[in-house]
Amino acid sequence: MNDTHTHTVTLMANFACQVLEMGIVVHSVVIGLGMGASQNVCTIRPLVAALCFHQMFEGMGLGGCILQAGYGGRTRSALVFFFSTTTPFGIALGLALTRVYSDSSPTALVVVGLLNAASAGLLHYMALVELLAADFMGPKLQGNVRLQLAASLAILLGAGGMSVMAKWA
Repeated sequence: MNDTHTHTVTLMANFACQVLEMGIVVHSVVIGLGMGASQNVCTIRPLVAALCFHQMFEGMGLGGCILQAGYGGRTRSALVFFFSTTTPFGIALGLALTRVYSDSSPTALVVVGLLNAASAGLLHYMALVELLAADFMGPKLQGNVRLQLAASLAILLGAGGMSVMAKWA
């Protein structure tokens, strides 16, 4: 019975890690594509700031997921490689497509919007269901109302900060 539970937990951690990696990869390519294709310095500066925050926090979250999943060295290296190279790949792709890609064309707006929506949905799912739910359902938070309120306030402040940054970027 204990081996079955451990195996189930490992499978769930593997699934969570793969979904998070997929969401981050799609998101990073889209952000890189937008940055590489942009010709306006006023657009590039906020994207660089957003990229720094995104990469730092996404890397921390993904790194924790990779460690929890208990992957071997090769799989960990592959996941880290994909995380590290997708944004530069998107930037290079954006630079290569600068001549034919118009970031204001209806087709480009729809494609980028759909890709952003898909990756944002995956990232929201991962943040709320896979990452935060485990913390909020843990005994430490369940037994302390004050800590629950502080954690909820921290989430709201973080979401508000990201919203402000998105508006600015």
